Amino acid sequence: MEERFNFNQLLQKPIAMMTGEELCFLITKSVESTEKSTSPMASKGNYYGIEGIARVFGCSVPTANRIKKSGIIDKAITQIGRKIVVDADLALSLAKESGGIRIKE
Repeated sequence: MEERFNFNQLLQKPIAMMTGEELCFLITKSVESTEKSTSPMASKGNYYGIEGIARVFGCSVPTANRIKKSGIIDKAITQIGRKIVVDADLALSLAKESGGIRIKE
């Protein structure tokens, strides 16, 4: 779609008065800006616990538990007793190398 619409003007226009093309343009631009501002995966730094693994991979806690038990990211995990520390960058690179975990880019 061409950029012939003014985004700010369309935001002021009632939806009932928009053409289908204008509405699609507005929705597309809104989704693009949302995707740029929020990342499904965290990176850089350490995360803690199974919840940290879930945050790194953008998955649920049960899936994070399966990822941990699979052993694919063992080199990225330091565990002392019940305390789990995850190196996010290393975990993501190990997962990509293995190919056993699908990672959303």
